[in-house]
Amino acid sequence: MTREEIAAICKAMSDINRLRIIEMLIQGEKCGCNLLDELQVTQPTLSHHMKVLSDCGLVISRKDGKWQHYSINCNKFKEYNEYITSITCCGKEYKKL
Repeated sequence: MTREEIAAICKAMSDINRLRIIEMLIQGEKCGCNLLDELQVTQPTLSHHMKVLSDCGLVISRKDGKWQHYSINCNKFKEYNEYITSITCCGKEYKKL
């Protein structure tokens, strides 16, 4: 995973609505219409959030009729998790504040 990919994921997950979307998608694939109802945002706002999540690879979409259906890209989350868990405080003593 490149630094650019990691930065894009961090940026995507820095928005509360996008975190809420991820939490909803953890439960399984969702239609955009269901996400709209849950988030109570406009369709253009949802489209923007989904574009950010899709562009960084966290979310996969598929079209079914007039609606988009979204799901988590588990492989991308696994890669990101591996990166995050590889970060340690090497050689430094950790103190809780």
